[in-house]
Amino acid sequence: MTSDGAAPRPLILLVEDNETIRGAFTILLEESGYRVAGAACGLEAVQLAASAAPALILLDLGLPDIGGLEVTRRLKRDPATAAIPIVALTGRSLETDQQACLAAGCAAYFAKPVNSAELLQRLPELVLPVGS
Repeated sequence: MTSDGAAPRPLILLVEDNETIRGAFTILLEESGYRVAGAACGLEAVQLAASAAPALILLDLGLPDIGGLEVTRRLKRDPATAAIPIVALTGRSLETDQQACLAAGCAAYFAKPVNSAELLQRLPELVLPVGS
């Protein structure tokens, strides 16, 4: 519980290199009761995941430094971040792309443009309980 008696809001790490898209997702998530930390590249995401211990990572696969699948593999290899659920966000929607995401360790996959209602409906089942 927080000091005002409310349940703590889960932290989502949003990894998206497009500032406009990152801003739109941040508003959507915050209005839906989540706290959001943002990262614009893969290396920043790996560092933030380890230091902030988010309840979930929303990860764009097309990042400017290292790709989202490599970010996923690095996070899943690290015992400190291995349990954090990762949801892939990508403009590529082939079944082979989805299979690659799941094989790398992603818990779910959403093709862009993301259906925000569907994403928000799925998040509660994917987010780690606060304090895990």
